[in-house]
Amino acid sequence: MSLNFRNINTIWSSVIVETFAQLGLKNAVISPGSRSTPLTLAFAQHPSINTIPILDERSASFFALGLAKKNNSPTVLICTSGTAVANFYPAVIEAKYSHIPLIILTADRPPELQNCHAGQTINQVNLYNSYPLWQTQLSLPSMEIDRLFYLRQNIIYSWEKSFLTSRGVVHINIPFREPLAPISTLDISLENQEFIYQQLFSNFPVNNNNFLEYYFDLNKYLKQWKKYDKGIIIAGVDTSDNPLLYSRSIELLSNLLNFPILGEALSPIRNYHENNYNLIINYDAILRNADNADQLIPEIVILFGEYPTSKTLREWLNKHKVKTYIITPYDDNLDALHSNSIHLRLNPENLIKYLPTLETKSSSNYSNQWSSIEQKITIKLKKIMEEKEEIFEAKISWMLSKYLPVNTPIFIANSMSIRYAEFFWQKNNLAREIYFSRGTNGIDGTLSTALGVAHQNQPTVLLTGDLALLHDTNGFLINQYFQGSLTIILVNNNGGGIFEMLPISDYQPLFEKYFATPQSIDFKNLTKTYNIDYKLINNWKEFKIFLTNLPKKGINLWELKTDRKYDTLWLKNYFNTINK
Repeated sequence: MSLNFRNINTIWSSVIVETFAQLGLKNAVISPGSRSTPLTLAFAQHPSINTIPILDERSASFFALGLAKKNNSPTVLICTSGTAVANFYPAVIEAKYSHIPLIILTADRPPELQNCHAGQTINQVNLYNSYPLWQTQLSLPSMEIDRLFYLRQNIIYSWEKSFLTSRGVVHINIPFREPLAPISTLDISLENQEFIYQQLFSNFPVNNNNFLEYYFDLNKYLKQWKKYDKGIIIAGVDTSDNPLLYSRSIELLSNLLNFPILGEALSPIRNYHENNYNLIINYDAILRNADNADQLIPEIVILFGEYPTSKTLREWLNKHKVKTYIITPYDDNLDALHSNSIHLRLNPENLIKYLPTLETKSSSNYSNQWSSIEQKITIKLKKIMEEKEEIFEAKISWMLSKYLPVNTPIFIANSMSIRYAEFFWQKNNLAREIYFSRGTNGIDGTLSTALGVAHQNQPTVLLTGDLALLHDTNGFLINQYFQGSLTIILVNNNGGGIFEMLPISDYQPLFEKYFATPQSIDFKNLTKTYNIDYKLINNWKEFKIFLTNLPKKGINLWELKTDRKYDTLWLKNYFNTINK
């Protein structure tokens, strides 16, 4: 029996933890503090829950987010009272917009210590505003059986809200009075202890549904779509519990309609369809050519997930306001372009059951036009990349897509890392697992999230720029508890390369000081501080060898030094010449 009857706080906390264990919780991330002592001990002592202590609450929250991303199930996050709670806020926002199941338990002072300047006391109720899917403050701990049932039901509901509907954050604020340590103040017989446990857990209710489904007849839409000759499918920024099934569903839809697929690098599809003739990955370059953009205007668009990162594609679609069908299992409004859109609330993986019911269309000139331009650009790009020997940023994503081992998980940081991936990540059939934080597109928690993805996983890669990494170096503090392998591929251009793409880059010297913000950090020395293995990559041959032999354990940092001004000029020249 896993309930602790030493005092009211220990029984209250152990009921919380046992309920989560019965629901299937595997991981809890804990930051240190006094007021959360009962929760910390209850989680740390439970035999079926893996607990990870992380000093910095901000880092802890993103690590928990990464764990939840990888496992497709909730991670519990625990902290003490006061501003510790506020440090979770950026991860809460990201989890909300990325639909990551995160259950936050914050310890709090009791009512009599509120509003009187008691230490580490702030108003924690509804602190995260509208970002959680559900939030509540529990009553003070009690031994009454009805209150223990109340407690159990709130925990069950928090699990369902975070995971079984649209997925996201729930926040439970938990006040405790002293004693916080497991001091014995109760005298409850073993017989009574067993009775309480049996009452709470012998007939434990389990909801096995794992997705909110919207039921409607998709066949009528399929019949409408088949009437069009000029349609495109966009595999946008999206995640999937089953990337192979997701990609196969989109491929079958493309074959049925004979529409080209514009595949974003953050969609699973680029890593599952090397020989898919309809898959277009150079759409950004194609649409920068005015003649192509005019000739390829579609009659309808079918979008899976969110619009791709490409500003060129977004502007092209926005200009023409094409009728758009957006397929998503969530209830979010994903139409950032405010187009002529209809949301179809459906898990893309379930599309496959509709598709064999209709005959495949014959090939079209429109689809062939896309594919012909795509093939020419791919051949030219391959020649450019193979001939260029110096280290530059565009080739890094190209190399990763070609030489990372099969099934490798890779977390791609925001800003230029994600854009270079969209431009140059090649299609393959090596089932790489792509992770990202595009909920709010920020660089918060990049390292910690990647470490969460890599924890107890196969060898994992993080592709990041120097500023995104420096923004979260406290993530390295997990090193002593980290289990697995994370290889950080650091593109060090000493500043924010993304700002070089903007008009503000012409305004020197203010641009360099306030936007590019170079930090001039010696990363070799930084890694020594945290006991991280370091390598400087000097050439592409060396890089290829390293990629095909990823480290099997620990945190490793491989640095590639680039020139952001040169990289920006190269990229602009590439887009100006590739279509000629």
